[in-house]
Amino acid sequence: MYAKILIQGKLEIVTGLHIGTGGTYSAIGTADSPVVRDVHDHLPMIPGSSLKGKIRTLLARKYCSALKEPDEDTEEIKKLFGSKNKRGKLIFNDLFLNRDCLKELRNQGIFSTTEVKFENTIDRLKASANPRQIERVIRGCIFDFNMICDAESEPEAVENIRLLTEGMQLLQLDYLGGNGSRGYGKVRFTDLTARCMAGDISLDTVEKCTNLLKGVEST
Repeated sequence: MYAKILIQGKLEIVTGLHIGTGGTYSAIGTADSPVVRDVHDHLPMIPGSSLKGKIRTLLARKYCSALKEPDEDTEEIKKLFGSKNKRGKLIFNDLFLNRDCLKELRNQGIFSTTEVKFENTIDRLKASANPRQIERVIRGCIFDFNMICDAESEPEAVENIRLLTEGMQLLQLDYLGGNGSRGYGKVRFTDLTARCMAGDISLDTVEKCTNLLKGVEST
C-alpha cells in the first residue's frame, strides 16, 4: 500500500513573528532586518523549510541524548523528516497569508500586516547602545497551512502523524522564527484536518489521524 495524506489547517500568529530574508542589505529608510515576503504580492510568508526545521529540532531535543547533526537523529525522526541519503515522509509547503484574514484586518482598520519593532542592545563593558529595527508579522495574522504525509501502511500513517503532532505541540510551547526569548514568534494551529488524497486508507484510520491533529489544538 502507498498513500498520501493531506494535512490542512491554519497557523495563527499570537505574538509578532520575525523570519528574516537572511540578507545583510536593507535599503535606507527600511527596517534593518525585514521579513521574508512572497514576490507575487509582497505579503509576508512563512517558508516551509522554517517550519520543518523548527519542528524537527524540537523533536530531536526531546528524543536525542544530545542535539547533533540531522543524520544523527533517531531513526523515527529521520524516517519522517529525511536524511542525507533518503527523503522523508513529510512534504512541507510554504505558508501564505489567508485572504479572509486580510479582509478581517482591513475591517478593523489595519492595513499593514507587519510592524517595525525597535530593539536596543547594551554593551555591558562599554555601556554603549546598539539600536536596530526589526520587522515583524503582526499578531492576529493567519497563514494557510498544508502539507503531505506519505505512508506505506495504515499503522505507519497513524504513527507518522502522531510524531508530527507531537512536534507541532512542542512548537506551540516554543516559538517560530527569531528572537523567541524576547517574546517573538508564539504561534497556534487551528482547524486541522486529515484527508486521504491517494491510495486506499480506511475512514477509521483517517479519523484517527484527524483526532491526533485535533489534539494539537487543545494544547
